[in-house]
Parts: sequence; structure tokens; C-alpha cells
Amino acid sequence: MVKNEETVRRLERSILRREKPDYLKNSRLVEAMYKEAVILGAFPLKDKLSGLDIDIKIARTINSVSKTP
Repeated sequence: MVKNEETVRRLERSILRREKPDYLKNSRLVEAMYKEAVILGAFPLKDKLSGLDIDIKIARTINSVSKTP
């Protein structure tokens, strides 16, 4: 259990500021998560349009938020 959440948040933000995005690392992570989803039976989807309406709602919500610096 975290006793001082604000300290942890500041630490996480400072780490994120120092780390540069690593495309190769992120690609490997996505590939590993996809393989795990296939093993667990979550992919491939039986109905390809399943959940599309939810994805559209999420995309609209994300795109409606103003961009922050």
C-alpha cells in the first residue's frame, strides 16, 4: 500500500520526463501482448465488428478533448 501517493506521482512524472519513447521496445511490448491475447483466446475475434461501436465512442471522446502541452 502506498502511503504517500503524491510523492509516487512526482517520481513517476520525473521518470517519464527523462525517458525518451522507444519505438522498438514499444513494438515488442505490443507484439507480446497480442501473442498473449491469442493464447488466451481473446484474438482473433469471432465477430470482426464486435465492439466497434465502443471503439467509435472512445475515439470520439479522445478526439473531443483539447490537446494539452
